[in-house]
Amino acid sequence: MDCHIRFANQTEGSKGSGHFEIVSLTGIVSVNGSHIHISIGDDSGKTIGGHLLNGNLVYTTAEIIIQEEDELIFNRETDETNRWKELKIQKRI
Repeated sequence: MDCHIRFANQTEGSKGSGHFEIVSLTGIVSVNGSHIHISIGDDSGKTIGGHLLNGNLVYTTAEIIIQEEDELIFNRETDETNRWKELKIQKRI
């Protein structure tokens, strides 16, 4: 697996390659902006995680379930206190 992850409070991503296992994957996939966190473990059990970036290559399989939510709208808006686009959830009218 080739991985490309941005760790907390960093502006650039870190790349690595090897045999890792995806131990968790969580976040929002939306036409208004996606934001996914990933944790991967190596063959010794060492686990790292952060923001999933483009350029990840799965070695064998990734079992991923995506749940659809029709009652909510997920948007990302720039937070005035920092430079990050933060999640804003609104109820669909």
